[in-house]
Parts: sequence; C-alpha cells; structure tokens
Amino acid sequence: MGSLESIDFSVNKLSGQIPSSMTFLNHLNLSNNNLIGKIPLSTQIKSLNVSNFIGNKLCGPPLIDNFIVNEVKSNNVNIGSKDIGGVELDWFYVSIALEFVVGFFGVCSPLLLYMPWRIMYFEFLDHIGYKLKWCYFVVVSNCCKILNI
Repeated sequence: MGSLESIDFSVNKLSGQIPSSMTFLNHLNLSNNNLIGKIPLSTQIKSLNVSNFIGNKLCGPPLIDNFIVNEVKSNNVNIGSKDIGGVELDWFYVSIALEFVVGFFGVCSPLLLYMPWRIMYFEFLDHIGYKLKWCYFVVVSNCCKILNI
C-alpha cells in the first residue's frame, strides 16, 4: 500500500473515521460517504482540496468550518456514562468518590465514636512508632560498625 499515490473513494457509503495510514497519499477523494471524526494531520492531506471531503461529518484542516465537532460528539457512544439534562455523568469518577467517602468514614467513624477503639488504635500507632525508631537505630549502628565510624 506504500506505493499508492492516488485513490478515489467518493460515493462508496464508507463509514467510520479516516485511518491515519492513508495520510501518505498525494490525492485522496472521500466525498459523499458517511465518514465522521477528525481528519488525520499530515502535510499531504492538508494540501488536498476541500471538495474531496464534502458530504461527510468531518472536521479539522483542510476544512474551514469546525462546527461539525458537536455533531460527531453526539454520535459517539460513551460506555459508562449517561447524559442527564445536558450534563454527562461518568460513573468511573462517581464510583471513585463514593469509595473514598465510604472508606474514609468507615475508618474514621468508629475511631471518633467508640472510645476504646480510639485508645487501642493510637496505642498501636505509638507501638509501631517505637518499633520503627528501634529498627532505625539498629540499622544506623550496624552501618557505623561496618564503616568503622
């Protein structure tokens, strides 16, 4: 396909987006198809005539009008999102926020509301702190012995 220079796909009922592998062509006619999306960036495609893209829902250079972008977005189906009154709700981010709230209050609520658990938790943290300080002291003293400092 690398040796092709010119191709005419006009009035062929093609659909989808223009593949970026077609950007090497010197002449490309895609008029009157069902193509959507952004035209791939390439010096050859930018130099093509606008009439080669008429009859499609394309946007970007060499086309002058970029108002077609809104129509293209409405045709795409976003999995995991839902349009509610003009606001697109992405359930991935909603689930992250919900998990944070549940996790945060699942840990902090018992510590704030139940005094014996709070005392045990902070005693445990003190114990871990003492263990870490002891490990640090042992490592530093052994390094000093090895290096004869």
